[in-house]
Amino acid sequence: MRRTLLAVLAALAMPAHAAPVKLVFAGDVMLDSAPGRGVAAGRDPLAQFANAFEAADYRIANLECPVAKSGTPDGAKIYSFRADPGVLRTLQGRFDALAVSNNHSGDFGRDAFLETLEHLDAHGLRHFGGGHNLIEAHAPLVIERGGMKIAILGYDEFKPRAFEAGPDWAGVAWSEDAQVFADIEAAKAAGADLVIPFMHWGWEGETEPSPRQRRFARVMIDAGAAAVVGGHPHVTQGAEIYRGKPIVYSLGNFVFDGFKGPPFTRGWLLEMTVDRAGVTGWRTLAADLDAEGLPHPVPGEKTPCGKAGDDAVGECVNP
Repeated sequence: MRRTLLAVLAALAMPAHAAPVKLVFAGDVMLDSAPGRGVAAGRDPLAQFANAFEAADYRIANLECPVAKSGTPDGAKIYSFRADPGVLRTLQGRFDALAVSNNHSGDFGRDAFLETLEHLDAHGLRHFGGGHNLIEAHAPLVIERGGMKIAILGYDEFKPRAFEAGPDWAGVAWSEDAQVFADIEAAKAAGADLVIPFMHWGWEGETEPSPRQRRFARVMIDAGAAAVVGGHPHVTQGAEIYRGKPIVYSLGNFVFDGFKGPPFTRGWLLEMTVDRAGVTGWRTLAADLDAEGLPHPVPGEKTPCGKAGDDAVGECVNP
């Protein structure tokens, strides 16, 4: 179903009461290749993290592939992914919404991208960071939980920019600084209690965020973001606290095959608890990917975490 920015923003209204809400963010989920074959064979790629998903109020991931039968591969790309629509049944009940704001959403062209949106709608999976046109692509995902309105914005800033949405053509939301600031301001002006950008950025394989990522994350918080969450580099990139607000630069891979060993086979699942004042607590759960690209918990692992009032990132032991 097509969404317009006005329709989404009209849903924002200040509620009378607010209760803590637990959000979960997963990194890159790619359901072609070995993960797709596993699903076809009856495997649940997310089974090992079922408890974490069930304990959350709302669950979000980055869908790193079109899910379609149509389209032709982009011959200019080294890797072009396309998952069978049958994989989406495994995401139902695990995720509530998926970001399509990434550099693989256009791997099989606009027809496959539009088919993907149709399949997500048919499976009750909301999507953001892309749409039928520029307005839809930049419309926030509005989460109504605990008496709050939480706006999640999705952006891609890794080539090809040619798949950016336009005034009357489909595509993803490109991370243009001025537009991101305007989107944050618009969501807050319309009544969002919290705004969280979910970024697809950085250089692949780099375990430290770039100067661009560090600068832009801080400016987004200066503009009103309650937190910043990122992905794309296929590795985790650490976290920091800025003005009391968390920045998790890259969650790494969550379901993705084709990588040989760490750091590419280590990802994080992010649990974040929020209230109207902002993020009250957060932690990352380590996920090690097996040969099929499926995630498994790593009990006892120390990963970044924090809570309101912290001025630095801590380390918590994974359950």
